[in-house]
Amino acid sequence: MKHILKLLRWLFKAAVFFTLFAFALNNQQDSTVNFFFGNHWRAPLVLIVLAAFSAGVAVGVLGMLPGWLQRRKKPPVLLDPTAASLPAASLASHSSDGI
Repeated sequence: MKHILKLLRWLFKAAVFFTLFAFALNNQQDSTVNFFFGNHWRAPLVLIVLAAFSAGVAVGVLGMLPGWLQRRKKPPVLLDPTAASLPAASLASHSSDGI
């Protein structure tokens, strides 16, 4: 069963790769991106799409970075500060008291 799942995963990855490869081959014509003040960039369409995707990923990661860093610096918050000092056996007896 594991071999079948490995094969299906490999086939899925191959299908995604060949689909993206076909997309790249079908979009080789030059396109122009017009910027401000008369500046422009001429490149194959697939490179423009790749650059836009990469810029979006970079902006998303940079936007999430401050929150990630804040969560890493803060110590984990315990809901019950006394729970950390109690042994596991006493926790089990406290939870079975019908609460």
